[in-house]
Amino acid sequence: MLGKIALEEHVTTPANNELWDSSGEAARNGKAYMDEVDRRLLDVDERVELMDRHGIDVTVLSLTSPGIQSITEPETAIATARQTNDYLREEYVDRHPSRLRVFAAVALQDPASAADELERAVTQLGAVGALVNGYTNIGGPDEARYLDAEENFVFWERVAALNVPVYLHPREPLPSQTKIYQGYSSLVGSAWGFGHETSTHAVRLMLSGLFDRLPRLRIILGHLGEGLPFLLPRLQHRLEKQHDGTGLGKAERRVSEYFSENFYVTTSGHFHTKPLLDAVSEIGSDRVMFSVDYPYESMAEAAAWFDSALIAENDRAKIGRHNAERLFGL
Repeated sequence: MLGKIALEEHVTTPANNELWDSSGEAARNGKAYMDEVDRRLLDVDERVELMDRHGIDVTVLSLTSPGIQSITEPETAIATARQTNDYLREEYVDRHPSRLRVFAAVALQDPASAADELERAVTQLGAVGALVNGYTNIGGPDEARYLDAEENFVFWERVAALNVPVYLHPREPLPSQTKIYQGYSSLVGSAWGFGHETSTHAVRLMLSGLFDRLPRLRIILGHLGEGLPFLLPRLQHRLEKQHDGTGLGKAERRVSEYFSENFYVTTSGHFHTKPLLDAVSEIGSDRVMFSVDYPYESMAEAAAWFDSALIAENDRAKIGRHNAERLFGL
């Protein structure tokens, strides 16, 4: 299929590289693999050549995980988010304005500043929304604030006012929550830990009452919904059995209703047709969108799978392009 739009495509900047220690990631993934990923995270023109080769018309770029959310000093986080957004506009979008778009980086260490930076990025730099890498470190590397926290409501109000989506991208669980992975460190990240961390984060948003207060909010999840299309019916069933229990949150509706009305999912890094069909059956083909997860994944592999997947051609066109056109006004 020609003309695809891809939404979970990562970059970094020289300044951001200086802030993060990637040695653990290199150890888990293999040095040769991560050296190539790191090279491609800084690349501009080669990714456009690969897009041409594999029928991808537009990609939406975002700062790679853990991103701004891992910076423990609020003033540094605020300044880095602004510098990142300016860099992505100047070094990527301005060089390929018809092919590249961006999700804004935001510093939720200070939610009001994050709201202001999102508005600047959308209205002045052309960002199509924001991408948030999971929880935000507050005070230290093992202290976190999740997106359902009341302190973040000022940010969500601005998201709703700007009428743009937020992509909830994974990051590794807090260090204190990784005991189950001891001896199996390769599971901490994208192979397993990412999905568990992010699906739980999404459920927190559903149960928090956020979508009752701001019903027009739209959240995007990668990796075919981080397992939620399969797991959510069981979750809903058990929550209804536990209706007299504690810790049920403030939600006024069923979790399946929020999932089908406030969430979209992408195919990023999950190139398997049966899970795709499961996602379509749970959320509808109007809320599934193509993505690659480049450079952690291969455009060639993603495109070859999607272009030949045994799905209806009408759904292929919607998932490959039209749903993203509609959501982002591209």
